[in-house]
Amino acid sequence: MRATPRNLVLICLVLAAGLALSLGLGLGLGTVHLAPARIWAWLQGHPLDRASQVILAELRLPRLLVAALVGAGLSLCGAVFQGLLRNPLAEPFILGVSGGAAAGAVLAMSLGLVGLGGVSACAFAGALGTVALVLAIARRRGRMETSTLILTGVMVNAFFTALIMFVIATTTSQKLHAILFWLYGDLSASRLEQVWLLAPVVGAGAVVLFFYGRHLNLLAAGALTAATLGMRVERAKLVLFGVVSLVVGVTVSLSGLIGFVGLMVPHLMRMTLGHDHRILLPASALFGASFLVWADTAARTVISPASLPVGVVTAALGAPFFVLLLARRGSQWW
Repeated sequence: MRATPRNLVLICLVLAAGLALSLGLGLGLGTVHLAPARIWAWLQGHPLDRASQVILAELRLPRLLVAALVGAGLSLCGAVFQGLLRNPLAEPFILGVSGGAAAGAVLAMSLGLVGLGGVSACAFAGALGTVALVLAIARRRGRMETSTLILTGVMVNAFFTALIMFVIATTTSQKLHAILFWLYGDLSASRLEQVWLLAPVVGAGAVVLFFYGRHLNLLAAGALTAATLGMRVERAKLVLFGVVSLVVGVTVSLSGLIGFVGLMVPHLMRMTLGHDHRILLPASALFGASFLVWADTAARTVISPASLPVGVVTAALGAPFFVLLLARRGSQWW
């Protein structure tokens, strides 16, 4: 699909409407079902009974908003990684970036940095350090090898998993519950304070990444081609890696490890709308937000009144999707 202003606006309006519908339905679904009429009345400012007010305002709305922002951020980062590295299997979880961010967050909590700012800063440092490490190992003779990149990400992820387990084994019992929260990708403890931190980071990151949509189109054709056409390749890569690391670090510090969102959503949008990043990036963000809202809604309703971590749902969907991609394309990617 051509990236004309008309097409872009139309796609964004359709996906935004889908996101609004997903949020509205998510408010009503759960252990306690609320009728759409009551939700609509609440959204218009009409008072409800105390129990319904608490469920909507203090439990479901913050959780749904965090899920939407995390889904948008991870989907954006996955689309950028795939275009930047020219690798359709690249995404924050598989490349170990989410694991590095989680390791940073866990170390921060083990040292007593319980505030959102301190944990997010350590998660960002972990994500940025992981990006630099994976790229340094995967680069051979000045070129990036796809198979080496994937294997490096898997190994780095395994190392950070071992590091996290070491911290858990040596930490005090009072901190154990907070640390386990990050590992399971659980959104049950979401609060509006997290929304106020996450929204500007994801929003500002999205604006910057959207601005670099044309750059990603050129990079997808190869760094040499992009440089020939006048693009400052290294500066663009530095900006893109920095923004992606920031978004991944903050989202993981607030949501834990939620895998495969950055793999599935960009692929689904690419199959539907084409490869132009000027459309792919905003479409991935909006659809990713809806996707994680539905995944989290399923996580808290499928075994109601108990709930699952949303990371379990995304892994259950993403692992078969990953295997299917490999089975259908296999060595054509490397």
